Amino acid sequence: MKPQTQEVQFTPVDNSRLAMLCGSLDENLRQIETAFDVSIARRAERFTVTGEPGNIGLASAALRRFYDLAARDLSVEDIQLGLVEIARIPPGTSVEVALKLPRRSELSARTPRQAQYLKQMQAHDITFGVGPAGTGKTFLAVAAAVDAFERDAVKRIVLTRPAVEAGEKLGFLPGDLAQKVDPYLRPLYDALYDLMGYDKVSRLFERGAIEVAPLAFMRGRTLNHAFVILDEAQNTTPEQMKMFLTRIGFGSRAVVTGDVTQIDLPRGHSSGLVDARNVLSDVRGIAFTVFQSEDVVRHPLVQAIVDAYERHGSKKK
Repeated sequence: MKPQTQEVQFTPVDNSRLAMLCGSLDENLRQIETAFDVSIARRAERFTVTGEPGNIGLASAALRRFYDLAARDLSVEDIQLGLVEIARIPPGTSVEVALKLPRRSELSARTPRQAQYLKQMQAHDITFGVGPAGTGKTFLAVAAAVDAFERDAVKRIVLTRPAVEAGEKLGFLPGDLAQKVDPYLRPLYDALYDLMGYDKVSRLFERGAIEVAPLAFMRGRTLNHAFVILDEAQNTTPEQMKMFLTRIGFGSRAVVTGDVTQIDLPRGHSSGLVDARNVLSDVRGIAFTVFQSEDVVRHPLVQAIVDAYERHGSKKK
């Protein structure tokens, strides 16, 4: 198909907005070009977009959106997340999900599957979020936990994951239990600090309202009125997964996240996450969200990397 062109013009001219839109050395324009496979030529306030018809429409929409946002500083994150939303969310599709978060007035889903995931966590006692890196599985799970805690729907937040890299044997590491598993739970900590603030999270740890534990230490417990997150669940065995899911007590919710393409279990061991998808898919009250590469909300190259590995894996089969 022959490339087409479309002109975007901003009037009246606002030079400060134009400079913010383009970025240093036209860096933002290059991001738009890469995201939608188009070419953008600029002359003052006139932008000429060249490419396939569908792509030039998306690129033109991006230029208009970022120009409107350029009344304030535009960060790299604003540009990259904005490009994800423009490319992934069809016009007229609502992805708004209300969450009560201390440090954010609002948290928006970036893709329809993210919106589905948030709604499922609010409506189901057990939710599975399965998919590649960068799709927001862990961050959104922590956001849902913070929301439930702030609304007094639960009394505490429990974070856990299998410490596969250390073979679940953490005694050789210095410090108390939380310090031993810190390296494994760092993504969960980072999300908590972002959503609640360091000081508040520290106080909640001291009160026991937020708890961290390696999966091996969950055996024998019953967790009532808690929001429990099992991260990196692809590295559980089927026995560990069953053990974890049967810890759930009255008034509790559980979210299980993982990426079945990044299993680190020893050769010959089955993944509890893969097994759970097969065993529990028809159980009422349990929801599954399966993310795809188009749900990646990190650097645009992450989606390209995920797609490349999927294609390579398909050729090897």
